[in-house]
Amino acid sequence: MAPAAATVSPAPLQSTGDDYTAFCEALHRLSGIDLSQYKRPQMERRLRAYFARKGIDRLTDSLELLRRDPAELDALLDRMTINVSQLWRHREQWDRLEREVLPELARGGRVRAWSAGCSYGAEAFTLAAVCLKAIPTAGVRILGTDIDRRMIERAREGVFSDQDARGVSPAELERGFERVPEGWRARDVLRRMTTFEHGDLLRMRPAAAAHDLILCRNTVIYFAEPIRDELHARLAHALRPGGYLIVGATERVASPADLHLEMAYPFIYRKA
Repeated sequence: MAPAAATVSPAPLQSTGDDYTAFCEALHRLSGIDLSQYKRPQMERRLRAYFARKGIDRLTDSLELLRRDPAELDALLDRMTINVSQLWRHREQWDRLEREVLPELARGGRVRAWSAGCSYGAEAFTLAAVCLKAIPTAGVRILGTDIDRRMIERAREGVFSDQDARGVSPAELERGFERVPEGWRARDVLRRMTTFEHGDLLRMRPAAAAHDLILCRNTVIYFAEPIRDELHARLAHALRPGGYLIVGATERVASPADLHLEMAYPFIYRKA
């Protein structure tokens, strides 16, 4: 997930009392999303700017509207979680996976992968398509999880717009996707590799050495540093020795050696 582009840059708004904390507690009850784990300055600015454009000064004054109108709640969740993705996003990482990482992982005959914070499934289905090309005879299982149940429902549909497919070659698309009125739908061969489940990364406790490959990209940049480091430790715990963790191009793992990780390629860590 990456920050959404903004056409207007409103001036920073000052907090009115601690309505932010009260708002976060109410939103947690309403949606299950716990904003207290995120960096407050960034999230508070985003929320106040969002509601200021609606003429709402105090965050808590928005709660009645959010409870009454599911469309308003959906719009807010989209603004907060920034469900922006696309097929083959950050091409250089997929090229590295295809050439180097996947052939190594597939030597054992199977690859178990986890798209952690999968949004609406573009990353998981891109991984499935790359696996189909790079390691066609391996048994591949890809799990996608996200805190947003709406995104999980979309991911299970496996349908992507032309905008999602921008920059992808016709050969890549046609190998794993078929044309539909909405854009592109993942073919059955990709869908058989993928499973999508609701899951909160801040609460999940994955089993030790459960995965050969974990992608957690553009997901932790808004987390407070202690929360980010704890999550990376749990992701490393879930990797088997020799497995790989891939993070976003603006992210880093603090003290990777303490987690038995070493940087194999830019933003790609291998577990010793």
